[in-house]
Amino acid sequence: MKKYILSLLTSVIVSLPGLDAQVVDNHGHAIDTTDLYGERADSLDAAVFTSRQAGNYLSKGKEIRTEVISAAGLCKMACCNLAESFENSASVTVGYSDAVTGARQIRLLGLSGVYTQMLDETRPVMRGLSAPFGLSYVPGQWLESIQIAKGSSSVINGVECMTGQINMEHRKPTDEKPLFLNAAVMSDTKMDFNIASSLQLNYKWSTVILGHVSGNIIAHDMNNDTFLDEPNMLQFNLANRWLYQADNGVQVRFGVRAIQDTRKGGQMFTDELGKQILYDKDTYNPNPLTLEARKQPWGSDILNRSLNGYLKIGVPLNEDNSQNIALVTDYSYQDMDSYFGATKYLAGQHSAFANLLYQNVVNDSHRFTLGLNGTFDRYDEDFRREVWAAGPSTTVKVGVTPLANAGVFGEYTYNAGEKFSAIAGLRGDWFYGQGFKVSPRVTLKYLPVDEIVIRANGGRGLRYSTPLVDNIGVFSTGKQFVGAYNDHILEDAWTFGGNITYYLPFGASSNTYVSLDYFRTQFSEQMIVDYDQNQIDFYALGGGQSFTDNYQLDFSVDPVERFNITATFRYTNAMQQFKGSEAPVEKPMTSRFKGVLNLQYATNLNRWIFDFTASLNGSCKVYEFMEDFVNEDGTPLYKNGRTPVYPMLYAQVTRRFKGWDVYMGAENLTNFTQKNPIIGADNPRLASFDASCIWGPLMGFKAHVGFRFTLWKKA
Repeated sequence: MKKYILSLLTSVIVSLPGLDAQVVDNHGHAIDTTDLYGERADSLDAAVFTSRQAGNYLSKGKEIRTEVISAAGLCKMACCNLAESFENSASVTVGYSDAVTGARQIRLLGLSGVYTQMLDETRPVMRGLSAPFGLSYVPGQWLESIQIAKGSSSVINGVECMTGQINMEHRKPTDEKPLFLNAAVMSDTKMDFNIASSLQLNYKWSTVILGHVSGNIIAHDMNNDTFLDEPNMLQFNLANRWLYQADNGVQVRFGVRAIQDTRKGGQMFTDELGKQILYDKDTYNPNPLTLEARKQPWGSDILNRSLNGYLKIGVPLNEDNSQNIALVTDYSYQDMDSYFGATKYLAGQHSAFANLLYQNVVNDSHRFTLGLNGTFDRYDEDFRREVWAAGPSTTVKVGVTPLANAGVFGEYTYNAGEKFSAIAGLRGDWFYGQGFKVSPRVTLKYLPVDEIVIRANGGRGLRYSTPLVDNIGVFSTGKQFVGAYNDHILEDAWTFGGNITYYLPFGASSNTYVSLDYFRTQFSEQMIVDYDQNQIDFYALGGGQSFTDNYQLDFSVDPVERFNITATFRYTNAMQQFKGSEAPVEKPMTSRFKGVLNLQYATNLNRWIFDFTASLNGSCKVYEFMEDFVNEDGTPLYKNGRTPVYPMLYAQVTRRFKGWDVYMGAENLTNFTQKNPIIGADNPRLASFDASCIWGPLMGFKAHVGFRFTLWKKA
């Protein structure tokens, strides 16, 4: 299978495709038949107006509370990949899953990103094996915008949405940009290069080719704990998307994408001759009692390869396109060969998704969508873990696991002019091995006056847990795995909440607002990952309690022309009941609050653009076994069992020329890093070793410089 995947990765250079299930109305405007995010503006118009568009803003027209990160927002910082695109947002928090692999994870509504449905132009992505590193596989400069929808979203795209949906809009085949280039280099020697080419072959056919390569040259160990601060990485990423528009309004979109990513992290020793020695999976000895073995570095060696293809077809059924059908299909294969010390995890995942929809716009007030969809996953795993916990301990899992669900759904939308709208959706899904489940969802939007928007929504989400890859940081420990780490329980959660936004009558633009959110997610069933000194216990929540309350306040104003101030503050109360406890307690390693202030000023004609972002990150409760850790002077490392509050500062200056942008900036200006991020770094063969307890930044001050070049199509 590996040879097969490699050959496909090679042959894809001359490839295929990219697609939205959209058809066009009488005016030629694209209509999203899923209606999850409403109509998109034409991509050429978006390019013309993006320089005057706020980087981050709340969409006034969406029924569900939706934060938009525009193309301008994606240029505020280096934004080399999707994980680095959320620094201006308090809604989404991004951190490392461990201090070894470089895997990034998001949190929305205070919960892990596995509970957020990731969408690529309405197609579910980053599921299973692709989730731990998926954020790093979406180059920021490939994107046109990102929409962050909080709460229980539409039933149309599946049942896995629990805390919200993050939808990515890529550069379009119809963009009038035959060539776009972007390159950036960081002070830590990480380099990033992107290329995009949108070509209109004729009035029916258009395509966009997207290429990316990134990696670092020099290994760093700034805190001298013998562990690399970031793994050595090299990533190749290639995509090709196509659009066919027929004279009768039919649209066909299809695409293919291939990724290869290698990363090697962990300890770095230096021999007598000054040569650097890294982890070797073939010779590694896990016995901590052997002096010779301890001279071998502990580390991780990961190779990820994936291939994805999709097809979308939109067909109008009448002249005004008030009735249409759409078919969305997607297939991906993910291959992950990973080694952590004496642990190996070799896995492959075949995933298929299909969605068939019928939409009928009865009139301006009534619309409904009916459909069928299903998801199939096949995991092929070879897992063997050897650790030393009161003696040698071996854990093995080998075999094939099928997971699948098939559902039928309906969604009705009612609009009473501009004042009120309601969306009611209902799904019925059959889950392999779990039976039939019903998932209702409701969204309401009300404008009592033009300046005030009130939203409320709620519903149920369901997903199969994949304990090992959902919590990939557990591999970067010396702890023994116990419990249900091989099981795929069906996690079940209800999320409900609302939002009120008041548009204020001052400022240099009409987009001055203050907004308040509240959302609560409550689990009926959940996979619990319980850390102890020497082991990690995986078990189902059962009859216990697990819930998260999330509050957020947003404010945005342009006090003068071309000067934007955006401030957000988020507070999270995450509670979870562990085995043997009588009541829920604060969930460890979950930040209580985050505040973000972003300032952007542009000179006349946007020749110079200045961006500054400051964030204040709240403390979190550490695991019980960490509460007694002390500093070298004997003082507690975590006072009252909590991490410190810390700031992060970012700045960037952009100079724009005709067709060119040159930018330079820096992040983590205060040079704050987590102290002693790796527990037991002196001997990673012991059960006390743990590199997964990460709550803060691992890298200090970093500067970057880069350029963007855009060649516009001549009239």
